Amino acid sequence: MTKDKDGPNFRILNRKLHRWGSIAVALPFLVVIVSGLLLQVKKQVPWVQPPEQRTENKIPQVTMEQVIALAQSVPEAQVKEWSDIDRLDVRPSKGLLKVITTSNWELQVDLKTGALLQSTYRRSDIIETLHDGSWFHDNVKLYVFLPVAVIVFGLWVTGIYLFFLPYWVKANRRRA
Repeated sequence: MTKDKDGPNFRILNRKLHRWGSIAVALPFLVVIVSGLLLQVKKQVPWVQPPEQRTENKIPQVTMEQVIALAQSVPEAQVKEWSDIDRLDVRPSKGLLKVITTSNWELQVDLKTGALLQSTYRRSDIIETLHDGSWFHDNVKLYVFLPVAVIVFGLWVTGIYLFFLPYWVKANRRRA
């Protein structure tokens, strides 16, 4: 490595850090990129997240008893009790109640009548956990995906430096 008056050549060190950093983050960052791309289009791609149905019934009248009974009536949803339901998502403007189960099944229910509008497998939640690393383990999220994010930020900084370096060198040569 050549030396400047201040020590090791920063440009060479920067290139080496950039090169090795990109190798170190390649696989986890690929998971983040692919899952992020899928999440970007989740409303447009039914395979990722089921399209939302709409009704004219804007005022919720369905009871919780109707909701659990309907969820239990759909075998694919695998609902036996309330603990099998991950969350309820009420969308009054669309006349819709979504029942998202722990088995990643989504039931869309008419807010007024309690009728089942749609029953479909939902992948967006799994993709989100892949995206943040928690699908693998909470420690992977913290000790792999977080450092990868820091390294990618460093790659961005060194990449910007490498991009502008030739312009700075040319400008300094003109001044000299």
